[in-house]
Amino acid sequence: MKIDFATARPADAAILALPVRKGAAPAVAEGDRTLVEAAAKGQRFEGEAGSVADAFLSDGTRLLLLGVGTGDDAAHERAGGALVAKLLTSGATSAVADLGGADAAAVARFAAGATQRAWRFDEYRTKLPEKQKPTLTSLTIVGDDSGWAAKDALSQGLALARLLATLPPNILYPESFVERVTAAVDGLGLEVAVLDEAAMRNLGMGALLGVSQGSRREGRLLALKWNGGGDAPLTALVGKGVTFDTGGISIKPAAGMEDMKWDMGGAGAVAGAMLSLATRKSKANVIGVMGLVENMPDGNAQRPGDVVTSMSGQTVEVINTDAEGRLVLCDAITWVQQTHKPATIVDLATLTGAMIVSLGNEYGGLFSNDDGLAEQLLAAGKASGDQLWRFPLSEAYDKLIDSAIADMKNVGPRGAGSITAAQFIQRFVDENVKWAHLDIAGMVWADKDGPTWAKGATGYGVRVLDRFVADHCEG
Repeated sequence: MKIDFATARPADAAILALPVRKGAAPAVAEGDRTLVEAAAKGQRFEGEAGSVADAFLSDGTRLLLLGVGTGDDAAHERAGGALVAKLLTSGATSAVADLGGADAAAVARFAAGATQRAWRFDEYRTKLPEKQKPTLTSLTIVGDDSGWAAKDALSQGLALARLLATLPPNILYPESFVERVTAAVDGLGLEVAVLDEAAMRNLGMGALLGVSQGSRREGRLLALKWNGGGDAPLTALVGKGVTFDTGGISIKPAAGMEDMKWDMGGAGAVAGAMLSLATRKSKANVIGVMGLVENMPDGNAQRPGDVVTSMSGQTVEVINTDAEGRLVLCDAITWVQQTHKPATIVDLATLTGAMIVSLGNEYGGLFSNDDGLAEQLLAAGKASGDQLWRFPLSEAYDKLIDSAIADMKNVGPRGAGSITAAQFIQRFVDENVKWAHLDIAGMVWADKDGPTWAKGATGYGVRVLDRFVADHCEG
């Protein structure tokens, strides 16, 4: 869907959308007011954020009233998404939204909500009924477009993350993930590095390679580096990229296993964030690192009870081969520390089912060794809409992953599963490096429509990373 901006309302708009604050009257001409207010009342429309009501003006123009609640930026984003959800497959091909009274930030969030809600993936649907096909091709927004460029970049990053999570596992695997991401960022000025299994083996990345060894698809490490911040410290974003997770020898139940194509959601979020940062020419120094593997149960797969040696030299007793994401992350984190010396690391992973038990599908989990970094991420999550909730770390939890025959084991007892997973990752973080771990297991895929996404991939993680970098890493 194409977004255009205008300084005045086009005279020929067949569909006009107007924002309405909660409890306020729609801003229409006197002659239309009675009819429009009656239509709103009949639909119980009171201006709540994300609500929509239909009416008609006396000249035949279809009017959509868009609730923006108290009028904040986030409510405008919801309104943009609600408008597109209403019209996307309605038969309408174009619409005009008059936001002339809103500031540039609200206009940009509205446009972003509309763009993001319009994203769909229909590539493999060959018999889609006509009524389910998108018809809305353009949206003209009357308002200040000065904030749109950054939100457009963010929307492009979200689209990439959603695409990666949506592609089927026979199409997206470590090698093709690298191909798609490098093609998407080509020409943006990012430094690209790719390690194949031979290179990772030479570096001693036995934890990551242990996960990969059961698949005929070779693993990869992909790094995208953006140098936009001069002498500013380097921030590393590290993503778990398990392009399909059977659980390995500790195989998952068959029901729902198809969903495990999105176990690369952390790496997808990192890829999307790096695309966004490079597109908007962020004034920060950021490297995005993605550990990419497929976890399969063939005759060469690692077994429960195996001991692997990580790149850091620490050894791990593999108790459960389905606790594989932390094995991927630990080597990726060690690699970026040894090769690039970041001051701060934020890792993202669809890591534990225990996180979904704890938080459902409303928040991602946050763990950190630094209170200041944790507060920054919590604030970025609240501002961006990718909300986070902080969990504890402590020596008592850390002891739960001690092994009798190695430096550690990859799982602890049944209780506190998300916390012990974070404790495992923390053991690979160098002293004096600020670190945060985001467990986003319940967030990268949605079983129902949301404010700015349809059922399916959400792109969760891109927005919070982009906001965190903008607020705390840019000069």
